[in-house]
Amino acid sequence: MFGLSARDTRFLLIVIALTLLTPILLQPFPEGSSLAQFNAGYPDLMQKFAIFGIFAIGFNILFGLTGYLSFGHAAFLGVGSYTVVWMYKLLGYNVLPGLLLSVVISAAFALLIGFISLRRSGIYFSILTLAFAQMSYNLAYSVLTPITNGETGLQVYASDPQILAGSGAPTSPHLFGLVMRNSAQVDLGGWVFTFNVGYYFCAVIAILAFYLSLRIFRSPFGMMLRAIKTNQTRMNYTGLNSRPYTLAAFVISGMYAGLAGGLLAAMDPLAGAERMQWTASGEVVLMTILGGAGTLMGPVLGAGFIKYFENIFSKINDGILHGWFAVLPDGIEDFIVACFHPFVGKGWHLTLGILFMLVVIFLPGGLVEGMQRIWRLVRRRKSGGPKRKDPEHRPTAAPHMAE
Repeated sequence: MFGLSARDTRFLLIVIALTLLTPILLQPFPEGSSLAQFNAGYPDLMQKFAIFGIFAIGFNILFGLTGYLSFGHAAFLGVGSYTVVWMYKLLGYNVLPGLLLSVVISAAFALLIGFISLRRSGIYFSILTLAFAQMSYNLAYSVLTPITNGETGLQVYASDPQILAGSGAPTSPHLFGLVMRNSAQVDLGGWVFTFNVGYYFCAVIAILAFYLSLRIFRSPFGMMLRAIKTNQTRMNYTGLNSRPYTLAAFVISGMYAGLAGGLLAAMDPLAGAERMQWTASGEVVLMTILGGAGTLMGPVLGAGFIKYFENIFSKINDGILHGWFAVLPDGIEDFIVACFHPFVGKGWHLTLGILFMLVVIFLPGGLVEGMQRIWRLVRRRKSGGPKRKDPEHRPTAAPHMAE
């Protein structure tokens, strides 16, 4: 089914089910509960999960499969955003033309940067991509101000032509009249579930992006990329030219990044040069490593992990902390709040840094490795304890989720 093996098909169907049920799965606590602070089932955050999941999936094709570490993928993210907003200004608020063009322009831009950067490998390749990204960032702020609107950011004005927008067309991003910001809320007891049009639009695209990544992983092309990562020099000695494969991986990865940038503008019709900053490139590197580089689900898990803590922990302030510990005596309450204060609110970066450090130290394979360990523990308990030693040392299959 879908050109996949039975096992891959089951895996894909599980991913589809989890993606479509996200608005329910991310609302585990009732609205009136003190733990409702940790709910993440609201449109803005769910959209970020899907969009940055796409960004990380594309980056994983380059870094996870090929072993080339790029510090410049934010350039394609910014190009995709600018492209979509320009389509809003020229044609109208329909997101489809802009998204299609963002993928094409990002591919052309990635082809240019990759053609130059891939002449080097290792740290030199990483520095070259970082240099191109910083050049793009500074050009967007200064020289290309007529195109990017500089530090103010590119946005849509009433004076823009929008030649395809009719008199009754929506005045915000939409897909043939289906407005991205529209939501439907379902109240079930103490739970309120929000089903947002924009999220499901991003979710469908994310599922397609994941499916394409799965096909690449299982294809001969994916096998070639793994071989390049394992020993590119040995491949070259066999007479095989590896550069077209690395360039193709770089372009595909850039297309994913451009699509993610276009979706950011599809949800919020504004594009700024800050999306090209080096910190945005570093963020996708963290997402991929944190989740598990070279795995299928790792980048998605890493993106969700970082965006969750960025949005949830940054909202926890001293008032919320005092509410949680109000039952304690005043002195103890103030002491506990003072202890937690550096790790929440504006200090959420510290919490994320500590968690990232713990994952790198104890789970070198990322969050996927943690899931593997739990799965092995569950299977061991179901089988009645540790298996007896195998004198023939036969290899055992790894859990499918980490492939």
